[in-house]
Amino acid sequence: MMFEGEAEAWLGIDLGTQSVRALLVTADGTVLGAGTAPLTNHRDGVRHEQDPGEWWEAACTASRAAMSQGSSPVRAIGGLAVCGTSGTVLLADTQGRPLTRGLMYDDGRATEEAARVGMQTSWALPKALWLLDAYGWKEGRGQVARVTHQPDVITAQLTGGVVPTDSSHALKTGYDAEREAWPPQLARVGEVLPEVVRPGTRLGEVCRAAAEATGIPAGTPVVAGMTDGCAAQIASGALRSGAWNSVLGTTLVLKGASANPVRDDAGVVYNHRAPDGSWLPGGASSVGAGALPVGPDPSEMDIRAAEYEPSGALTYPLSSPGERFPFFAPEATAFTLGKPASEADSWAAVLQGVAFTERLCLDYLHYLGAPIDGPLTFTGGAARSAYWNQLRADILGRPARVPEQIEPALGMAVLAAYGTEVGAGAGTGMGAGTRAGTGLALAEVAERMVRIRTLLEPRASHTARFTEPYARLVDELETRGWLPTPLATHTRTRLNEDTIDS
Repeated sequence: MMFEGEAEAWLGIDLGTQSVRALLVTADGTVLGAGTAPLTNHRDGVRHEQDPGEWWEAACTASRAAMSQGSSPVRAIGGLAVCGTSGTVLLADTQGRPLTRGLMYDDGRATEEAARVGMQTSWALPKALWLLDAYGWKEGRGQVARVTHQPDVITAQLTGGVVPTDSSHALKTGYDAEREAWPPQLARVGEVLPEVVRPGTRLGEVCRAAAEATGIPAGTPVVAGMTDGCAAQIASGALRSGAWNSVLGTTLVLKGASANPVRDDAGVVYNHRAPDGSWLPGGASSVGAGALPVGPDPSEMDIRAAEYEPSGALTYPLSSPGERFPFFAPEATAFTLGKPASEADSWAAVLQGVAFTERLCLDYLHYLGAPIDGPLTFTGGAARSAYWNQLRADILGRPARVPEQIEPALGMAVLAAYGTEVGAGAGTGMGAGTRAGTGLALAEVAERMVRIRTLLEPRASHTARFTEPYARLVDELETRGWLPTPLATHTRTRLNEDTIDS
């Protein structure tokens, strides 16, 4: 099924940590072309940077590959959108040209700035303040520096000039998504902050120079994107209130949909504004597949790990020090209680530990009063593991879905399809609710373009096996002072209720 107009496909571009990915997708979810290009990471202790010039080169390579595939050329591209890593920031000049390297989301140098503004170091505002202090308000040629988010570099190149940033990437720079304005407390740095529009806003068109570099037709609409976590959520189709998408890669991110913001005084859960004016609450944990040892074959280890349910060891598998969700504990470190019986048992302990944390995240969301009764979807690189998917469904004790495509780039193709209808009015108050002139909400557009590959049902007997180790983990996290007692109590209450119901 095609939307109105002559466009046959939409392009999504995902600026990841390791690579740039591009997908060319039709209105019914058929992938016509895909491309990828690697990125270089510059790490030194807490320092983690990337070269913005490499982002553009990789975006060109990935886009050309996506555009050149298929048995017949695409007649027209309806539009494109770009997502990036949340919290990655740099300084650029007034023409959008980078003046510094990009400080990645996990760059840890802005500790003093984070404490000053009451944010985590993974957020963009502390890093932006660090850059402004380190490089000064002006660069060598006397040009005023502008705070710039990762996708802004690409959209400026595509359109041939500076364009507004989207409110999704601006959120961690301190943007007030409810008032849709920069807050008064940022007035001191107001002159270096970008103009902000809602995701889905039409920013401009691909210029001739960018068309030659990327293979994307000149005149293709460029639509404001969202962060990679939100892009993955769109790609999952989890956009109706109560639906959640669990993105499991190096770390774990949960994103849901709600008619209203989810309030959290602890600041663990934050809320993105959806293009249609609803809310996408969520949080990012530091546990994930990054805690798995490098070297063993994952498929083989999954088979062997199935023999250890539950594992003889209890692991809290942080990929890096410090936890952000389901609780905030900068001092938290990975730990293992008990001694694994084998390499496979150790592998099983990590898989189960991630799933326990995932369950604790959902318990925390329930504690906050967030709607969590809708469908749950698994995306991210770890969703390629059939065994881990089933294990997670068993430990969570709830059904889950796995889409055919688990790429954030697909989410950007969906957003581009949505945004090309509302882009002319978005940013001026138009765009809330449904697509202008079509009656279609973003969720409906996603449901037509997102294909579900697998439906998972929890196995009650397996769920029961993990009740005791999950309770032990909650106790241990509370004992260490990381998990607040009210949340631990709420979690135990829910666990008891589930045990009685089963």
